[in-house]
Amino acid sequence: MSSSPSTTPLTDTVCGVVVVAAGSGTRLGLETPKAFVPVAGSLMLERALSPLFTLATPTFVVVVAPAALLSECSDVVAAVAGPAVGYTAVVAGGADRHASVQAGLQALPASVETVLVHDAARCLTPAAQFEDVFAAVAATGDGIIPALPVTDTVKQVSGDVVVSTVDRSALVGVQTPQGFPLAALREAYAVSTQSETDDAGVFQAAGGTVRFVPGDADAFKITTPWDLRRAAAVVSERTGAARDVRVGLGVDVHAFDADAVCRVGLLEFPGEQGLAGHSDGDAVAHAVCDALLSAGGLGDIGGRFGTSDPAYAGATGDVFVRGAVSALASAGLVPTSVTVQVIGNRPRIGARRTEMETALSAVVGAPVAVSGTTTDGLGFTGRGEGLAAIATALVRADRSV
Repeated sequence: MSSSPSTTPLTDTVCGVVVVAAGSGTRLGLETPKAFVPVAGSLMLERALSPLFTLATPTFVVVVAPAALLSECSDVVAAVAGPAVGYTAVVAGGADRHASVQAGLQALPASVETVLVHDAARCLTPAAQFEDVFAAVAATGDGIIPALPVTDTVKQVSGDVVVSTVDRSALVGVQTPQGFPLAALREAYAVSTQSETDDAGVFQAAGGTVRFVPGDADAFKITTPWDLRRAAAVVSERTGAARDVRVGLGVDVHAFDADAVCRVGLLEFPGEQGLAGHSDGDAVAHAVCDALLSAGGLGDIGGRFGTSDPAYAGATGDVFVRGAVSALASAGLVPTSVTVQVIGNRPRIGARRTEMETALSAVVGAPVAVSGTTTDGLGFTGRGEGLAAIATALVRADRSV
């Protein structure tokens, strides 16, 4: 039984991947088939499939799933593949891995010349490993396996007695995906007379040459609960930069001053009342400055650029924003984004919002979004006595240093 939602012509795909996801996962101690076990919030199968749809060459993907879960598997495949769903199929697994791989191979379109066989349990395998194996098969015409050097001392034993030490310099630990010319692998499976532990064993038993390329430590197989915890830790480390984003809030208020030049969000508004202040009174720039400093835990605008310092008398708002960005850099941080809302009746910023966002973004070095609102006549802004601004900034560790 198979499922393929494709209506797309598939004659252009010369590369294919068979993802074996029919395992029971009994050693995980769970009732759920292994590929449908979550790893840090996403199904193992989702994580295994995601890199395949980032490959440079269009690749047909066959997922071999438990017969009872074909519908659920098809939903997962469709969600991950998105617009590339036409290059996918889902088929039922067989009685063992050998039969499951054969079912996956038969589901590949006639145009496919090179196939990779991949275990869904190696769900953190990076896309680069798929690319490397594809390239090596194309270059040699042989079977290709990714492998890592064995680093532990290996002993040969008999019962509980150590017999000898094995020379580990000639040993590697094998991973997936394993790549082959499709026709040769199909033939190898057709003539196979004994069970092998991987596809390279089947290929080699039929007379094929197998070579290896360097593997990746993250491509380990999830078999036990310990492996599952390790995988979650790897995902956590990968996404740590995103979780390290820090948030800051800045608020600034200035009264109107008819004798001052009106500068808001680094722009001048001719004909509008200016804002009173030791500097140019740019409430928007000052709020952005405070938000950036707040996100970095670096104090506030008053503490760093106080009114007692004559150097900042009449200074324009960009001086303070640049100062905040510089302070963040000294702390090993960079802005990620800023949002700011202007609160007041005047000046009206709608027609110049894009210009303001561009000016602020150029100084911050990250996107700045600006919006405006009024208070329906309430409070000092509603009475036209001044202007307020509220800004939120996101900053993160500077990974370039």
